[in-house]
Amino acid sequence: METMSKNPALTAERRSLLSAYLSDDRRLSAEYPKVAEYLRVASTLPGTGDSEGDAAFDLRFLHFVTGGPLVSDNPYWDIVAPSVNKHDGRRVVNGGNPEGSAQLGFAQMTLQATYAYAIPSPETVSWMSDFCAGQPVLELGAGRGYWAAQLSRAGLVVDAFELEPPDTQDNVSFPQAEGQADVWHAVRAIDGLSDDAQAGHVLFLCWPPGWENPMASEALAAFESAGGDRLVYMGEPKGGKTGDAAFFDGLADRWKLESTDPGFVSWWNLADTAQGWVRR
Repeated sequence: METMSKNPALTAERRSLLSAYLSDDRRLSAEYPKVAEYLRVASTLPGTGDSEGDAAFDLRFLHFVTGGPLVSDNPYWDIVAPSVNKHDGRRVVNGGNPEGSAQLGFAQMTLQATYAYAIPSPETVSWMSDFCAGQPVLELGAGRGYWAAQLSRAGLVVDAFELEPPDTQDNVSFPQAEGQADVWHAVRAIDGLSDDAQAGHVLFLCWPPGWENPMASEALAAFESAGGDRLVYMGEPKGGKTGDAAFFDGLADRWKLESTDPGFVSWWNLADTAQGWVRR
Protein backbone atom coordinates (compact mmCIF):
# COMPACT_ATOMS: atom_id res chain seq x y z
CA MET A 1 0.00 0.00 0.00
CA GLU A 2 1.36 3.39 -1.03
CA THR A 3 1.24 6.86 0.51
CA MET A 4 -1.03 9.42 -1.12
CA SER A 5 0.21 12.82 -2.28
CA LYS A 6 -1.28 14.90 0.52
CA ASN A 7 -3.61 14.48 3.51
CA PRO A 8 -6.76 13.21 1.79
CA ALA A 9 -8.91 13.16 4.93
CA LEU A 10 -12.58 13.49 4.15
CA THR A 11 -14.08 16.44 5.98
CA ALA A 12 -17.58 16.22 7.35
CA GLU A 13 -18.68 18.57 4.58
CA ARG A 14 -17.16 16.36 1.89
CA ARG A 15 -18.68 13.23 3.39
CA SER A 16 -22.07 14.87 3.39
CA LEU A 17 -21.70 15.88 -0.26
CA LEU A 18 -20.49 12.44 -1.34
CA SER A 19 -23.39 10.84 0.50
CA ALA A 20 -25.76 13.15 -1.34
CA TYR A 21 -24.25 12.11 -4.68
CA LEU A 22 -24.55 8.43 -3.84
CA SER A 23 -28.19 8.82 -2.91
CA ASP A 24 -29.06 10.90 -5.98
CA ASP A 25 -27.89 9.22 -9.19
CA ARG A 26 -29.71 11.81 -11.25
CA ARG A 27 -27.71 14.63 -9.73
CA LEU A 28 -24.41 12.74 -9.99
CA SER A 29 -25.13 11.88 -13.63
CA ALA A 30 -25.82 15.52 -14.44
CA GLU A 31 -22.79 16.97 -12.66
CA TYR A 32 -20.26 14.15 -13.11
CA PRO A 33 -21.53 11.75 -15.79
CA LYS A 34 -18.27 9.79 -16.05
CA VAL A 35 -18.23 9.18 -12.30
CA ALA A 36 -21.84 8.04 -12.36
CA GLU A 37 -21.10 5.73 -15.29
CA TYR A 38 -18.11 4.23 -13.52
CA LEU A 39 -20.00 3.54 -10.30
CA ARG A 40 -22.93 1.97 -12.16
CA VAL A 41 -20.76 -0.31 -14.29
CA ALA A 42 -18.21 -1.15 -11.58
CA SER A 43 -20.94 -2.47 -9.32
CA THR A 44 -21.74 -5.13 -11.93
CA LEU A 45 -18.15 -6.31 -12.47
CA PRO A 46 -16.08 -8.89 -10.57
CA GLY A 47 -13.75 -7.30 -8.02
CA THR A 48 -10.36 -8.22 -6.63
CA GLY A 49 -11.76 -10.51 -3.94
CA ASP A 50 -11.27 -7.83 -1.29
CA SER A 51 -14.73 -6.27 -1.03
CA GLU A 52 -13.63 -3.67 1.53
CA GLY A 53 -10.69 -2.66 -0.61
CA ASP A 54 -12.86 -2.40 -3.71
CA ALA A 55 -15.41 -0.25 -1.85
CA ALA A 56 -12.60 2.00 -0.57
CA PHE A 57 -11.30 2.38 -4.12
CA ASP A 58 -14.75 3.46 -5.33
CA LEU A 59 -15.04 5.99 -2.52
CA ARG A 60 -11.64 7.47 -3.42
CA PHE A 61 -12.71 7.56 -7.07
CA LEU A 62 -15.86 9.49 -6.16
CA HIS A 63 -14.06 11.82 -3.76
CA PHE A 64 -11.05 12.76 -5.87
CA VAL A 65 -12.68 12.92 -9.30
CA THR A 66 -15.54 15.10 -8.07
CA GLY A 67 -13.24 17.14 -5.82
CA GLY A 68 -10.62 17.81 -8.48
CA PRO A 69 -7.77 20.19 -7.63
CA LEU A 70 -9.67 21.51 -4.60
CA VAL A 71 -8.96 18.28 -2.72
CA SER A 72 -5.74 17.06 -4.34
CA ASP A 73 -2.83 18.24 -6.48
CA ASN A 74 -2.55 14.74 -7.90
CA PRO A 75 -5.96 13.02 -7.73
CA TYR A 76 -4.96 10.22 -10.10
CA TRP A 77 -2.27 9.09 -7.68
CA ASP A 78 -4.45 9.54 -4.63
CA ILE A 79 -7.09 7.27 -6.14
CA VAL A 80 -4.75 4.42 -7.04
CA ALA A 81 -2.01 4.67 -4.38
CA PRO A 82 -3.60 2.43 -1.73
CA SER A 83 -4.19 -0.22 -4.40
CA VAL A 84 -0.49 -0.40 -5.38
CA ASN A 85 1.42 -3.55 -4.47
CA LYS A 86 4.73 -5.10 -5.41
CA HIS A 87 4.52 -8.04 -7.81
CA ASP A 88 7.43 -9.68 -9.63
CA GLY A 89 9.67 -6.77 -8.68
CA ARG A 90 7.31 -4.12 -10.04
CA ARG A 91 4.97 -1.65 -8.38
CA VAL A 92 1.55 -2.24 -9.87
CA VAL A 93 -2.06 -1.23 -9.29
CA ASN A 94 -3.72 -4.58 -8.67
CA GLY A 95 -5.72 -4.15 -5.46
CA GLY A 96 -3.79 -7.00 -3.86
CA ASN A 97 -4.79 -9.50 -6.54
CA PRO A 98 -1.97 -10.46 -8.96
CA GLU A 99 -4.58 -10.75 -11.72
CA GLY A 100 -6.28 -7.44 -10.92
CA SER A 101 -9.99 -7.46 -11.67
CA ALA A 102 -12.57 -6.44 -14.24
CA GLN A 103 -13.61 -3.63 -11.90
CA LEU A 104 -10.04 -2.28 -11.80
CA GLY A 105 -9.82 -2.67 -15.56
CA PHE A 106 -12.81 -0.42 -16.04
CA ALA A 107 -11.39 2.06 -13.54
CA GLN A 108 -8.12 2.00 -15.49
CA MET A 109 -9.80 2.99 -18.75
CA THR A 110 -11.81 5.73 -17.05
CA LEU A 111 -8.86 7.22 -15.18
CA GLN A 112 -6.59 7.13 -18.21
CA ALA A 113 -9.15 9.12 -20.19
CA THR A 114 -9.70 11.49 -17.26
CA TYR A 115 -6.04 12.14 -16.43
CA ALA A 116 -3.24 10.36 -18.34
CA TYR A 117 -2.16 6.94 -19.52
CA ALA A 118 0.93 6.66 -17.30
CA ILE A 119 0.55 6.94 -13.53
CA PRO A 120 2.42 9.96 -12.07
CA SER A 121 3.57 8.68 -8.70
CA PRO A 122 5.55 11.23 -6.62
CA GLU A 123 8.62 9.00 -6.95
CA THR A 124 8.46 9.03 -10.75
CA VAL A 125 7.95 12.79 -10.84
CA SER A 126 11.04 13.13 -8.63
CA TRP A 127 13.02 10.71 -10.81
CA MET A 128 12.16 12.68 -13.92
CA SER A 129 13.04 15.97 -12.25
CA ASP A 130 16.46 14.58 -11.40
CA PHE A 131 17.00 13.31 -14.94
CA CYS A 132 16.02 16.67 -16.47
CA ALA A 133 18.44 18.47 -14.13
CA GLY A 134 16.76 21.83 -14.54
CA GLN A 135 16.38 21.70 -18.32
CA PRO A 136 12.96 22.68 -19.70
CA VAL A 137 10.71 19.87 -20.89
CA LEU A 138 9.06 19.55 -24.29
CA GLU A 139 6.13 17.16 -24.04
CA LEU A 140 4.63 15.97 -27.31
CA GLY A 141 1.35 14.11 -27.22
CA ALA A 142 0.60 15.74 -23.87
CA GLY A 143 -3.08 14.82 -23.76
CA ARG A 144 -4.72 16.79 -20.98
CA GLY A 145 -1.38 18.11 -19.74
CA TYR A 146 -1.73 16.13 -16.51
CA TRP A 147 1.93 15.10 -16.46
CA ALA A 148 2.92 18.64 -17.44
CA ALA A 149 1.02 19.92 -14.41
CA GLN A 150 2.76 17.49 -12.06
CA LEU A 151 6.19 18.32 -13.47
CA SER A 152 5.48 22.05 -13.25
CA ARG A 153 4.62 21.66 -9.57
CA ALA A 154 7.97 19.94 -9.14
CA GLY A 155 9.69 23.05 -10.49
CA LEU A 156 10.24 22.15 -14.14
CA VAL A 157 9.32 24.40 -17.05
CA VAL A 158 7.10 22.40 -19.40
CA ASP A 159 5.95 23.23 -22.93
CA ALA A 160 3.13 20.83 -23.77
CA PHE A 161 1.82 20.10 -27.27
CA GLU A 162 -0.93 17.84 -28.58
CA LEU A 163 -2.28 17.06 -32.04
CA GLU A 164 -5.81 17.71 -30.77
CA PRO A 165 -5.74 19.75 -27.53
CA PRO A 166 -8.75 18.48 -25.54
CA ASP A 167 -9.88 21.95 -24.52
CA THR A 168 -10.21 23.22 -28.09
CA GLN A 169 -10.73 20.14 -30.27
CA ASP A 170 -12.40 16.75 -30.15
CA ASN A 171 -9.92 14.17 -28.89
CA VAL A 172 -11.13 10.57 -28.83
CA SER A 173 -8.55 9.57 -26.20
CA PHE A 174 -9.38 12.50 -23.92
CA PRO A 175 -13.02 13.44 -24.55
CA GLN A 176 -14.67 16.41 -22.90
CA ALA A 177 -17.14 15.62 -20.14
CA GLU A 178 -19.17 17.60 -17.67
CA GLY A 179 -17.48 18.02 -14.29
CA GLN A 180 -13.92 17.21 -15.36
CA ALA A 181 -11.05 19.40 -16.46
CA ASP A 182 -10.37 19.48 -20.20
CA VAL A 183 -6.71 20.25 -19.45
CA TRP A 184 -4.58 20.54 -16.30
CA HIS A 185 -1.83 22.62 -17.92
CA ALA A 186 -1.67 24.78 -21.01
CA VAL A 187 -1.58 22.46 -24.04
CA ARG A 188 -0.88 23.95 -27.46
CA ALA A 189 -1.61 22.54 -30.90
CA ILE A 190 1.33 20.68 -32.39
CA ASP A 191 1.26 22.79 -35.55
CA GLY A 192 2.52 25.68 -33.43
CA LEU A 193 5.78 23.89 -32.61
CA SER A 194 8.94 25.15 -34.32
CA ASP A 195 12.37 23.55 -34.51
CA ASP A 196 13.82 26.44 -32.53
CA ALA A 197 11.41 25.72 -29.67
CA GLN A 198 12.91 22.23 -29.25
CA ALA A 199 16.52 23.30 -28.72
CA GLY A 200 17.77 22.93 -25.16
CA HIS A 201 14.76 20.91 -24.02
CA VAL A 202 14.31 17.37 -22.74
CA LEU A 203 11.88 15.59 -25.03
CA PHE A 204 9.10 13.82 -23.13
CA LEU A 205 7.03 11.14 -24.86
CA CYS A 206 4.41 9.63 -22.58
CA TRP A 207 2.54 6.76 -24.18
CA PRO A 208 3.06 7.80 -27.81
CA PRO A 209 0.64 5.90 -30.07
CA GLY A 210 1.60 2.40 -31.12
CA TRP A 211 0.37 0.09 -33.88
CA GLU A 212 3.01 1.58 -36.20
CA ASN A 213 1.68 5.12 -35.93
CA PRO A 214 4.83 7.11 -36.86
CA MET A 215 4.31 9.87 -34.28
CA ALA A 216 7.12 8.68 -31.97
CA SER A 217 9.75 8.17 -34.67
CA GLU A 218 8.87 11.46 -36.37
CA ALA A 219 9.09 13.32 -33.06
CA LEU A 220 12.45 11.70 -32.34
CA ALA A 221 13.84 12.60 -35.78
CA ALA A 222 12.71 16.23 -35.49
CA PHE A 223 14.18 16.49 -32.00
CA GLU A 224 17.50 15.11 -33.20
CA SER A 225 17.51 17.59 -36.11
CA ALA A 226 17.03 20.40 -33.60
CA GLY A 227 20.06 19.21 -31.63
CA GLY A 228 18.14 17.54 -28.82
CA ASP A 229 20.10 15.10 -26.70
CA ARG A 230 17.94 14.04 -23.72
CA LEU A 231 14.70 12.07 -23.85
CA VAL A 232 12.24 10.64 -21.35
CA TYR A 233 10.13 7.80 -22.70
CA MET A 234 7.21 6.31 -20.80
CA GLY A 235 5.58 3.39 -22.49
CA GLU A 236 5.85 -0.28 -23.31
CA PRO A 237 8.78 -2.07 -24.98
CA LYS A 238 9.06 -2.57 -28.72
CA GLY A 239 6.12 -4.59 -29.98
CA GLY A 240 3.84 -3.28 -27.23
CA LYS A 241 1.05 -0.74 -27.20
CA THR A 242 3.25 2.36 -27.62
CA GLY A 243 5.75 3.69 -30.14
CA ASP A 244 6.57 2.41 -33.62
CA ALA A 245 9.40 0.12 -34.72
CA ALA A 246 11.36 3.00 -36.28
CA PHE A 247 11.30 4.83 -32.95
CA PHE A 248 12.77 1.89 -31.05
CA ASP A 249 15.31 1.25 -33.81
CA GLY A 250 16.35 4.90 -33.64
CA LEU A 251 16.87 4.67 -29.88
CA ALA A 252 18.95 1.52 -30.28
CA ASP A 253 21.11 3.02 -33.03
CA ARG A 254 21.65 6.59 -31.85
CA TRP A 255 20.82 6.79 -28.15
CA LYS A 256 22.01 5.30 -24.87
CA LEU A 257 19.76 4.31 -21.97
CA GLU A 258 21.04 6.26 -18.99
CA SER A 259 18.35 5.74 -16.36
CA THR A 260 15.27 3.66 -15.63
CA ASP A 261 12.90 4.66 -12.87
CA PRO A 262 13.00 1.83 -10.29
CA GLY A 263 9.82 3.06 -8.60
CA PHE A 264 7.59 3.43 -11.64
CA VAL A 265 3.98 2.41 -11.01
CA SER A 266 2.00 0.63 -13.72
CA TRP A 267 -1.37 -1.02 -13.97
CA TRP A 268 -1.04 -4.77 -13.39
CA ASN A 269 -1.95 -5.57 -17.01
CA LEU A 270 0.55 -3.23 -18.68
CA ALA A 271 4.30 -3.38 -19.27
CA ASP A 272 5.13 0.33 -19.34
CA THR A 273 8.25 1.79 -17.75
CA ALA A 274 9.94 5.18 -17.47
CA GLN A 275 13.30 5.53 -19.18
CA GLY A 276 15.80 8.35 -19.54
CA TRP A 277 17.88 8.33 -22.76
CA VAL A 278 20.86 10.45 -23.89
CA ARG A 279 22.19 10.93 -27.41
CA ARG A 280 25.34 8.95 -28.23
